[in-house]
Amino acid sequence: MATLNKSNEDLKINKLFDVSKFTAIVTGGGTGIGLMITQALATNGAKVYITGRREDALESVVDQYNTGPGQIIAGLAGIARDDNTRFSKAGKFDPKSPDNISEHLMGSESEQWAETFQTNITAQYFMSAAFLPLLAKGREVTPGYSTSIVNVASISGVMKGSSMGQFAYATSKAGKCSRAKSLDVRKLLLTGRRTHPPHPDAVNDVRREQNSSGQQLANGIFPSEMTAGSSGSDQKSELKPSSSNPAGRPGSDSDMAANILFLAGPGGLFMNGQVLYPDGGNILVQPAST
Repeated sequence: MATLNKSNEDLKINKLFDVSKFTAIVTGGGTGIGLMITQALATNGAKVYITGRREDALESVVDQYNTGPGQIIAGLAGIARDDNTRFSKAGKFDPKSPDNISEHLMGSESEQWAETFQTNITAQYFMSAAFLPLLAKGREVTPGYSTSIVNVASISGVMKGSSMGQFAYATSKAGKCSRAKSLDVRKLLLTGRRTHPPHPDAVNDVRREQNSSGQQLANGIFPSEMTAGSSGSDQKSELKPSSSNPAGRPGSDSDMAANILFLAGPGGLFMNGQVLYPDGGNILVQPAST
């Protein structure tokens, strides 16, 4: 009979967080959080396929960060944003003027909502469905491990606010959390895949078999083209080192790397359908529904 008791050797870092034999796909891997995740996985030996909307950014990542021991391979995909109501782009409405508030909100176009939801919810649904067969193969070739999906959402999906005027964005991230949880139930009933609801990698299904699972990272402010407005030649973005969260700073590459190596690696096998909040403590001091 198998035992859950482990030896000292089994509890070493190189066993708990080993991703050296893994294959992963990271959407948005050309900049921001996606690049952080890509670096963490590839630097620790995984083969990582990255997708994004700009071929030059993806190729730049391959040129600069494909240094082993893993491998980075690039391919194209798309994204959408709702800049018409975003405070940093369109300014903030007068909170004392109903007419001004209405005018500001009406600046958001229905097409932007549809595109944002297609990017953050619909695409994740079909992406998860499409990769189920490969997730199953990953589980079969690695005894004792179960593959998973790690969804990257945002604390905007649980905060009681507009996410600085990004109404469609915040609503879509809340929907992404719900979508991941509902899809996780279906996966558990049908195949035992893990899905981690936010905010890309396994535990027991309803039959107590090692299959696949999923988690979600609902991150706070991290440097990215969305939060900083641009990125440099290294595909990295810069933010001011100070922040209003209890940590007093935005998230870093190492913060995101620690989260993905935990969730994707063997050490995260007992996590299933969980939401982690790497946000520097923001939801501890700001109104949030969690």
